[in-house]
Amino acid sequence: MMSAVRPRAALVAGLALLAASAAGGASPAARAAADGFRSMMDASMERMHRAMAAPGTGDPDRDFASMMIAHHQGAVEMAEIELRFGKDERLRRLAQGIIVEQRQEIGVMRQVLETLPPAAPSVPARSPEAGHAHTRPEDR
Repeated sequence: MMSAVRPRAALVAGLALLAASAAGGASPAARAAADGFRSMMDASMERMHRAMAAPGTGDPDRDFASMMIAHHQGAVEMAEIELRFGKDERLRRLAQGIIVEQRQEIGVMRQVLETLPPAAPSVPARSPEAGHAHTRPEDR
């Protein structure tokens, strides 16, 4: 009977430690780091989503590149945050790779945007009668 009690006691003790940690048992420095990480990630995500939601030009190439630049910039920012706060060497190496690769791709997309012809001005919505055969262009 004694052997069944020890594992149960160890389990209860472990759960108590886990509960204490979840209830704020972490050091103030650890909580501050976690809060800083979370707030920085949230801010980065908000900037990325706001930039990606900018009104389009109607040119698929321009709009794709603009949205992807915003997306890649968000990835770079998040990777930089990982380097600031993260401890796992595998994730830190991944973050370093993300920064290098995404910055290179941002550069390519910016170069392409510089070479594309200007976006055509947006076309106003057509009136309901615009497509009817009995209307003349000068009546529109």
